[in-house]
Amino acid sequence: MNKTPILAPSILSADFADLGGAIKKIEKEHASIIHVDVMDGSFVPPISFGQPVIKSIRGKTKLPFDVHLMVNNPENQIESMVEAGADALTFHYETTEHIDKLIKKIKSFGKKVGIAINPETPVECLSEILFDVDIVLVMTVHPGFGGQKMILECVDKIRVLQKLKAELGLDYKVSVDGGVNGKTLKTVVNAGADIIVSGSSFFNDTLNWEF
Repeated sequence: MNKTPILAPSILSADFADLGGAIKKIEKEHASIIHVDVMDGSFVPPISFGQPVIKSIRGKTKLPFDVHLMVNNPENQIESMVEAGADALTFHYETTEHIDKLIKKIKSFGKKVGIAINPETPVECLSEILFDVDIVLVMTVHPGFGGQKMILECVDKIRVLQKLKAELGLDYKVSVDGGVNGKTLKTVVNAGADIIVSGSSFFNDTLNWEF
């Protein structure tokens, strides 16, 4: 088994009436990152929350926020998300035609850059991008809804990305998001995931973080 990965709980699955309590739970566990899912009702059907909520919880923890932008035209959200407290900004490959400009814009604020790919998007699409990002997020479910069953065919993307990282001498982190629970955790860890995003299972206390 690989070294113990980083746990990044998604507050999308927390009790929105007690986000402060959710953050306390995250801090008590093994987590190193808080994963913040922002949904616009366009790229994905649901609408989650935005800058005001992120800003309101920023002062409650020193843990870094990885803001996962499940939105169309993410370039329009960067500056305000930085102001709200984002430490990393992860956008979807499928949402913009101006990837290079978007990466440069995020970096201009001194923030980490993440790029996410949907289950249908092959790793090969990222061949020219891997040199410029800090995180590659492999979606192992269709984005937009928590509690889905993992699409196991997507796990091989983790292995491919780790192989490319070694071959190219890069240092991005491979993150996985979707359907991670007590039954699938070891599968993604053995595939080489560096960051594990977990929402429903983490907050329902069914994710056994023991290796």
